[in-house]
Amino acid sequence: MESAMTVTQESARTYEVRTYGCQMNVHDSERLSGLLEDAGYVPAPDGETADVVVFNTCAVRENADNRLYGNLGHLRPAKVSNPRMQIAVGGCLAQKDQGEIVRKAPWVDVVFGTHNIGSLPVLLERARIEGEAQVELKESLEVFPSTLPTKRESAYAAWVAVSVGCNNTCTFCIVPSLRGKEKDRRPGEVLAEVQTLVQQGVLEVTLLGQNVNTYGVEFGDRLAFGKLLRSCGSIEGLERVRFTSPHPAAFTDDVIAAMAETPNVMHQLHMPLQSGSDRVLRAMRRSYRAERYLGIIERVRAAMPDAAISTDIIVGFPGETEEDFQATLDVVRQSRFANAFTFQYSIRPGTPAATMDDQIPKEVVQERYERLVALQEEISWEENKKQVGRTLEVLVAEGEGRKDDATRRLSGRAPDNRLVHFAAGSEAPRPGDMVTVEVTYAAPHHLVADGPVHEVRRTRAGDAWESRQAGPSTGPGVLLGMPTVGRPAPTPAPV
Repeated sequence: MESAMTVTQESARTYEVRTYGCQMNVHDSERLSGLLEDAGYVPAPDGETADVVVFNTCAVRENADNRLYGNLGHLRPAKVSNPRMQIAVGGCLAQKDQGEIVRKAPWVDVVFGTHNIGSLPVLLERARIEGEAQVELKESLEVFPSTLPTKRESAYAAWVAVSVGCNNTCTFCIVPSLRGKEKDRRPGEVLAEVQTLVQQGVLEVTLLGQNVNTYGVEFGDRLAFGKLLRSCGSIEGLERVRFTSPHPAAFTDDVIAAMAETPNVMHQLHMPLQSGSDRVLRAMRRSYRAERYLGIIERVRAAMPDAAISTDIIVGFPGETEEDFQATLDVVRQSRFANAFTFQYSIRPGTPAATMDDQIPKEVVQERYERLVALQEEISWEENKKQVGRTLEVLVAEGEGRKDDATRRLSGRAPDNRLVHFAAGSEAPRPGDMVTVEVTYAAPHHLVADGPVHEVRRTRAGDAWESRQAGPSTGPGVLLGMPTVGRPAPTPAPV
């Protein structure tokens, strides 16, 4: 009887996954949650400290290590008071720092890397039995993450990884050394996963890779990504396809044609610029120049005049002059981005840029950053104002609008991924349903449709979301450390 009670107690251990960083980390965290639930763990109730807390870390953001060790320090008293509690650290920072994490925070039980996330349940059990920290990091990918069990955070939208790793050598980026060389999935595997998701109610998928448009490099087909987009068009019930992120150097016209000619591929493109100065791009080892970048945008808009284009830009890269910065502003003016994720350069140990001469003073970087943000805000607002009066079909999201409760609105994403807040009306749609609304107001970062909802289309995704509400509630889910592109990152839904 005692052993049976022990098993019952062990099977009820709770978990929480805290995620920081990019979409690939979000994708990995859904796998970590799936692995833990497959091993018998259950999500921790809101407001309670879990028996197992997993940090899925990012090494790209400034002060990422300080943030991690601060969070680990906050958990130390809970660990002391709860002998059953375990703490695990994975992701890019774990791959980079390895045994250093256990040295600085000896109360951590497990450290695992980007290449062996499937080992987490075994490592937790080994640490529990042996009573000492388990540090296991692999130098190459063991199992492609998408083949692992998963607990998806959304009933209506999903990430689907087409590749992991990166073959580029950008001087500001540490990701290739932590994620490894690019590994591609076979198209049949990707399409089979998409088909399964659609059967489960998913309406929207975002194809994910560090550099999606080099997809096919492993099996020798440089046109593979365009073909994959077209193949997604033949999957019945799949209403929206997005992808992130492509590299301008590898962007080919067949992908533009596939976007324009495949009805369920959205006219939305997130393509990192990083700098508009050819001299800085050369120092960054970004193998394209401003003219090529602008040429891609021109061809995208020629094929899809309604396309919404967004980007990433780094301000203050080592050696950047005022003339270089003005070149970036010029490209921003010509590109007319719907929005841009702008970052102030900061030193990342382990990257070539960290040891470059001519590091830019913080106050200069800040001043340039503010000028860039002001320009992009102006452009975003002007571009959004062009949407006023348009009728849009909006995929209703969960938890997108932070002020929705106060304004009595709901929120969702238009086909071009713009955020739309709309009046709920009497026929309240569910997350995953589609509504047709007319835009009445534009702000720099969102649209408002305060008129009557023209149509509510109930969907299988809405049914799937509603079905989740009847199940047991979950814990806090993933916590993102930076804005994302593609499908909206929803507030965790009951499973």
